[in-house]
Amino acid sequence: MNGIDIESAIESARELLDKEETLSPALRSAMEVILMLVSLMFNRLGLNSSNSSKPPSSDPNRKRKSRGKGLKRGGQNGHVGTTLKQMDEADEIKDLLIDRSSLPAELDYTYAGYERRQVVDIDIRRIVTEFRAEVLKDQHGKRYVAPFPEGVTRPVQYGNGIKAHAVYLSQYQLLPYGRIEDYFRDQLHIPVSSGTLCNFNQNACKRLERFQSWLVNELAGSPVMHADETGVNIGGKRHWLHCHSNSLLTYYYPHAKRGKEAMDEMGVLPHYSGTLCHDHWKPYYRYDCTHALCNAHHLRELERAWEQDKQQWAKQMQSLLCEINTAVHDAGGCLAAEASGAFKKRYRNLLLEADIECPPPDENKRKERRGRLKRSKSRNLLERLRNYEGDVLRFMDAASVPFTNNQGENDLRMTKVQQKISGCFRSFEGATAFCRCRSYISTCRKQGISSSKALTLLFDGKMPAFMIGAE
Repeated sequence: MNGIDIESAIESARELLDKEETLSPALRSAMEVILMLVSLMFNRLGLNSSNSSKPPSSDPNRKRKSRGKGLKRGGQNGHVGTTLKQMDEADEIKDLLIDRSSLPAELDYTYAGYERRQVVDIDIRRIVTEFRAEVLKDQHGKRYVAPFPEGVTRPVQYGNGIKAHAVYLSQYQLLPYGRIEDYFRDQLHIPVSSGTLCNFNQNACKRLERFQSWLVNELAGSPVMHADETGVNIGGKRHWLHCHSNSLLTYYYPHAKRGKEAMDEMGVLPHYSGTLCHDHWKPYYRYDCTHALCNAHHLRELERAWEQDKQQWAKQMQSLLCEINTAVHDAGGCLAAEASGAFKKRYRNLLLEADIECPPPDENKRKERRGRLKRSKSRNLLERLRNYEGDVLRFMDAASVPFTNNQGENDLRMTKVQQKISGCFRSFEGATAFCRCRSYISTCRKQGISSSKALTLLFDGKMPAFMIGAE
């Protein structure tokens, strides 16, 4: 099948159809539809992760990249590893004494210190703290009870440590409720139901309302921001999970819509004036800010144009973009004006040559009076690269603008893992809790705070240091 020139075969079939004057209109239309479907299906068969947005896991019989030969096992030169080191203070000390009877009796011995060896282990156990409030009675029988600590309101209740740990397992490690129940029952001997776990997540979501408001304001004032979205299943229906992020902040938001309505509701883009990196999803251009396009998408589309449409210019443009990216990296993140101008000149000249190889549709073949004539995918890509030259090449002149939108795509990746594990969200409230908790955890991790520490601060009613400093 790879040796068949499907485009030429379909074009020949169309020419024969045009020459055949005895065909009925119905049969002619049916044949046109069949040829169109054959073309679409054959083109789709040739799509993979290198020439489209399909994930590598969908590639049929994909070849694993070799890690190379001759490398020894373990960390390589230059790798910063972690080594188990002795602690300055041990939690438990066990003194080992010499059996004096085993020593030669004719010699004298004095104490010369000790040698240390440590065994690092864990103790997974339940801790029950009982508060006993003193009760006094006066001569009239009136009782006086000492006040309990704030938050201790029931005869028995879960502590903040259990809540933080449960939310960590659910929202960060993405464990299903049933497995978390098993963990608490088997390892800690604590009964925690699925309903209680859900309540913990909803409690965390409510506590994070202030954080989300702070996050929206911080992102709206950031110089560079990445935007992306992906489909999610909520209650059996298709919804969208939107992500705005940068190197220090992450904001997830679920919505039934994919476009401007959802992004307006998020509250960041209507007030944003920095540089927005994205994949050319058209609704992003409805916001009045500077735009930068993801060149990883362009490289894949150029690969498709080269493989399926045999466009020579696409291969040359792919090489040129990679060359520019290397030059920017070698220059420290930004090119000098002279070097930038030279690359832009080569970029424009290549697109002029591409016009000859991939021309626009012939206006003389127009059937309708109005509207834009249909273009091939390669032609659409060519025109986008020309019309949005500034957004494609912005990474050359602005050190803060990256070559790709990988930051946004990486921040969305774990949400797809959650969908693979759970299949869907049962309710919109559950999706909202997940997005808000993940936004908080991801932001804290980017700021150097571990997930466990972040959730402990949350349930203790404290703010992370980066929020305190910003307010």
